[in-house]
Amino acid sequence: MTSVRERIGSRLLVATHNQGKLEEIAALLEPYGVEVVGGKEMGLPEPEETGTTFVENARIKAHAAAKATGLPALSDDSGIEVDALDKAPGVYTADWSETPNGRDFVMAMTKTHDLLVERDAPEPWSARFCCTLVLAFPDGEDMVFPGVMEGRVVWPMRGDQGHGYDPIFVPEGFDVTFGEMDRWKKNEISHRADAFKKFVDGCFG
Repeated sequence: MTSVRERIGSRLLVATHNQGKLEEIAALLEPYGVEVVGGKEMGLPEPEETGTTFVENARIKAHAAAKATGLPALSDDSGIEVDALDKAPGVYTADWSETPNGRDFVMAMTKTHDLLVERDAPEPWSARFCCTLVLAFPDGEDMVFPGVMEGRVVWPMRGDQGHGYDPIFVPEGFDVTFGEMDRWKKNEISHRADAFKKFVDGCFG
């Protein structure tokens, strides 16, 4: 029986146009002799994310890329769930930041805080960052690796590291936000790190 490692081969397509994410994954897979190529390099369009869950959106991106190129493709979908907001913004995390001039995460974080105040939600405002990785093969099969980092939302915003909602999220067991945390430390404990550990264990372990 062919192992997952053999099915991946020497080249893995990462279905993202985000250079930072691509570099992160390339560094992670370097020890395993896998060359990583990005969706942008392959001239792939970004498919519309019409799913209502992280896994659905990750599947859309991974399968579209695998089908278009004939390569195994890895994709992720991630976001923040705030319990007092019925787990919003969730899969719509990036959408909350969209403006006619690009993404504005300060606006998105302010909206999150204002809704919590509006609902008179008691603190601590429990929340989690989620990341779901999907590895899709050209034959239509796939493997799913979910990652989670529990924590809480705080206000006001703190720190200028990281991106997205990092300045209002304090991970469990810490008293600093992701926005105040050293990037490398965050990368060791984050929701993405959790999902990637499962991916590496499942495919290269």
